[in-house]
Amino acid sequence: RDAELLSRIVSDPKILTDKPVIKGTRLSVEFIVNLLAHGSSADEVLQEYDGLTHDDIKACLLFAARSLVST
Repeated sequence: RDAELLSRIVSDPKILTDKPVIKGTRLSVEFIVNLLAHGSSADEVLQEYDGLTHDDIKACLLFAARSLVST
């Protein structure tokens, strides 16, 4: 399940200077996690950004958590 979620996150030097983003968007993991950290609910984020799913948000959180472990 983790691998499936993490496959939603990609990095491309041509998109946001290689920041990890949700596949098919220009929304970075950092941006989504920051929205949540500042009080937006997952449902609010989903309403604001068409096409995002709960799994995209879970993928951002999992990616961020994994990034902390690997540093």
